[in-house]
Amino acid sequence: MEKTERIWLDGKLVPWEAAQVHVLTHTLHYGLGVFEGIRCYQCHDGRSAVFRLREHIDRLYGSAHVLELAMPYPRERLVEACLETVRANRLRECYLRPIVFMGDGEMGLAARPATRVAVAAWPWGAYLGDEGMKNGIRVKTSSFARFHPNTLLTKAKATGHYVNSILASREARTAGYDEALLLDVDGYVSEASGENVFVRGALHARRGLPGGRGVLHRHGGRGDADPRARRPAHRRRHAGADHAPPAGPLLRGRARARGALSLLARVPLARC
Repeated sequence: MEKTERIWLDGKLVPWEAAQVHVLTHTLHYGLGVFEGIRCYQCHDGRSAVFRLREHIDRLYGSAHVLELAMPYPRERLVEACLETVRANRLRECYLRPIVFMGDGEMGLAARPATRVAVAAWPWGAYLGDEGMKNGIRVKTSSFARFHPNTLLTKAKATGHYVNSILASREARTAGYDEALLLDVDGYVSEASGENVFVRGALHARRGLPGGRGVLHRHGGRGDADPRARRPAHRRRHAGADHAPPAGPLLRGRARARGALSLLARVPLARC
């Protein structure tokens, strides 16, 4: 990770090294927190713009709502905090990580310590590597299933949910693959460990019983703006696919299972 100068923490910009929390921070122990992954890009005119910033912040607040995390700031304040963080670190392109978590001072499952908020920004290239973006990646269907909505609230982008993704990712990489494909409890394609899955422009997710998180890049990519393109797929459909790109903020575009990079287009942007 490439360090930057400032992190926005609880309403103010502090030095990178000063953005610390207590070892008894509640979310560190129990995993109840929410976050977003957002990309800032340098545009053709030399200025920078953040991809779907307000939609990401809306999803952050939605995640906090379903997990009963009280938000200490209005939405517009967090939108501005993201832009402030990019400007303070003089970044042309970067990855933004706003995170909402429960602080210290009280322990136990029923505890409700004060909610804290941070926004970090740093340069982060292709998540699956430049080689994967150019030549494609090897994907393994994971033995770990994406959890049912009655097990955990799948639409919340919660910190603790990512244990499921980490286990799937580690299993795939240990076996020599680049990424894991997770199925839902009924055997339908859910998503990759940290990305959504498209096959020739169609977002593949189970309609009506979703096992994955909400999709914010769907209306920003080429060939996937039509909501009718969202449809369920069984694993056997992907077994014969030669174009199944996972996509998401981590990827900085899309990495295809086979083939070249398909760039994002028609994106709503917030200027930095």
